[in-house]
Amino acid sequence: MSVVRLKDAKGAKVRKTVVLVVAAVIGATTLTGPAMAQQSPGTTPAAAPAKGSVQLNVNTAINQTLVDKYVRDAPNVALAKCEGASPKFSSPVLTFSNYTPGPFMGADANISADVALNPGTQAGTYPLTVTCGGQTYSTQFSVPAPQVSKVPSGAAKAGDGSMAG
Repeated sequence: MSVVRLKDAKGAKVRKTVVLVVAAVIGATTLTGPAMAQQSPGTTPAAAPAKGSVQLNVNTAINQTLVDKYVRDAPNVALAKCEGASPKFSSPVLTFSNYTPGPFMGADANISADVALNPGTQAGTYPLTVTCGGQTYSTQFSVPAPQVSKVPSGAAKAGDGSMAG
């Protein structure tokens, strides 16, 4: 932590602690440290990233829990990164349509398809795969239980307002 000594308008010494500079230096070191480590001679390179992947949905700035989760009553999208011709998604509980080439904002993918859950699908975990160019990539996604969409019989009911005073 640096200490800067200043004088106020009357010439008296004033002591202020400068934390921002230290935080900036630590932040810069943190950000450049991994990059510098990768460039250091004599180190072995990290394993090459996978050439392909598949996922259901993509996280948003508001909701960070969407990947590999089916969202009932909302649009769902299968996304894949793969090389090769004719990518094809498959799952025992999903139907795919509207295949669209990427790239896509917020997802490392080059193909997507709209997804519909097959009627009668129970809550649980299911496989999602994409095959392209002879390669197959898989993941698991979850389907939540359906929400109650109507008021149960015998539930309390609000009045019509005729007794309001």
